[in-house]
Amino acid sequence: MQIGVVGLGRMGANISRRLMKAGHATVVWDANPATTEILGKEGAAAATGLPDLVGKLPETPRTVWVMLPHGRITEDTINTLGGLLSPGDIIIDGGNTYYKDDVRRGKALAEKGLRYLDVGTSGGVWGLARGYCLMIGGDADAVRHLDPIFAALAPGLGTIERTPGREGHDPRAERGYIHAGPVGAGHFVKMIHNGIEYGMMQAMAEGFDILRNRASNKLPPDECFDLNLGDIAEVWRRGSVVTSWLLDLTADALARDEQLSTFSGEVADSGEGRWTVEAAIEEAVPADVLAASLFTRFRSRQQHTFAEKVLSAMRFGFGGHVEPGHK
Repeated sequence: MQIGVVGLGRMGANISRRLMKAGHATVVWDANPATTEILGKEGAAAATGLPDLVGKLPETPRTVWVMLPHGRITEDTINTLGGLLSPGDIIIDGGNTYYKDDVRRGKALAEKGLRYLDVGTSGGVWGLARGYCLMIGGDADAVRHLDPIFAALAPGLGTIERTPGREGHDPRAERGYIHAGPVGAGHFVKMIHNGIEYGMMQAMAEGFDILRNRASNKLPPDECFDLNLGDIAEVWRRGSVVTSWLLDLTADALARDEQLSTFSGEVADSGEGRWTVEAAIEEAVPADVLAASLFTRFRSRQQHTFAEKVLSAMRFGFGGHVEPGHK
């Protein structure tokens, strides 16, 4: 099949490469001409802009995969494509767009006869080699039409043991992609996926912090352990119940530098964690771990907050407690 890819960052470029590796033809464009040129030299058809990209897609219905950061840049790109494509054509947003924006956008594009798919895409920089886990929302006919594209991008069955009792279920899930539901459902599922990711990462980070601080001289000497974090991460990879890709990445980082000295500890959040907590509030679903992991990321970007100053002032007021370092 032939597909246009707009946005050739870390994931967009590798999505194009994986599709070409599977025999699909890609027409690519990025605002950075050098990036477009690189993919052109690798076999993609390089476009000079969105009108040129659409013009280089002779197959109908035409499909354009937009892989850009959520927000204005994605909104403007899809609006432009909406004026260039024809009824029946398909626009895919494979970034981390807020699902409510998908619902609004899908309705607007449907008025023009265009089909819109929101595709939650997980796999990061490893997707080229490992494949991408895809969570798709939108029109079922459009999803079926693009099945060869999704199958090429997904990991496939691989070596993971098959789940007993799935006979008769949709086989696509075992291959790494699902049609989650109507427009918005794909990004909603991916949003919750990322919220869970926040919680898993925070639990692992806190665990290793407790292990590291067992060497503190504030503990009784016979309860003080100087633990090898790299070895612990490695042994947990082999047969333990916390084995995971996140643990693999942690073990790799600790093997390179057990002090993680090149990292500041300032942790960004890209939006999905916030949206997950908002969804939990809308549904009145308790989400203690996910909310706490999000707030911890906020905290990582500050030194001391005004709230902590208020706490110190209250402690000094009722008990004369002086802050450490000011005695």
